[in-house]
Amino acid sequence: MVPTVAACFQLMDRYRMLDNIRDHSIIVARISTLLAKEAGRVGLSISMPLVVTAALLHDIGKTACLDNDRDHADLGRDICLEHGFVELAGIVAEHVHLRDNHLPVLTESEIVFYADKRVTHDRVVSLEARHQYILERYGNKDPDRLAAIRSNCRKWWDIEEALFAILPFEPAEVGGLIDVDPATCDLYLDAISEVAGQAGSVFPE
Repeated sequence: MVPTVAACFQLMDRYRMLDNIRDHSIIVARISTLLAKEAGRVGLSISMPLVVTAALLHDIGKTACLDNDRDHADLGRDICLEHGFVELAGIVAEHVHLRDNHLPVLTESEIVFYADKRVTHDRVVSLEARHQYILERYGNKDPDRLAAIRSNCRKWWDIEEALFAILPFEPAEVGGLIDVDPATCDLYLDAISEVAGQAGSVFPE
């Protein structure tokens, strides 16, 4: 069961997603849509509705975790499960730490995980820029934390290599291939709703 795009934005409101997190999620969804659409054209089997909605909701638990030590990916998974979105829950749970690496196969999890790493706040950045940002913000100059972050980050480049081995453009071109202005959100929603073909999707209360 996958929510509609409109339902994703209802959930953002319900769980009081901050505007900056919402803007970030929109950009991640735009990148995810681009990657999934192009991967599909070269024969990769990817669910567009799952990619789009998982990208929009990947940080659904973040606002509630900003002033405490709760894991926003775990809370996001729980929120998805509460609403019956089982497939979404697994992707949201892994958007920070990809526990099950499917490489060389690329799945919806790898696409959303990678797209998230290409966005700092609401800016499309390179993996190296994002890597430095994460080290500085979360490393706390602690050798063990820095080592753990670097270990997790190795997966970023593995996925990028596998993904762009089949796509007709380079990682540096991603930012130029999407609309990064959150102000165009309504037009974007219309577009991805059409692409995703979510007429049968539901939003359980």
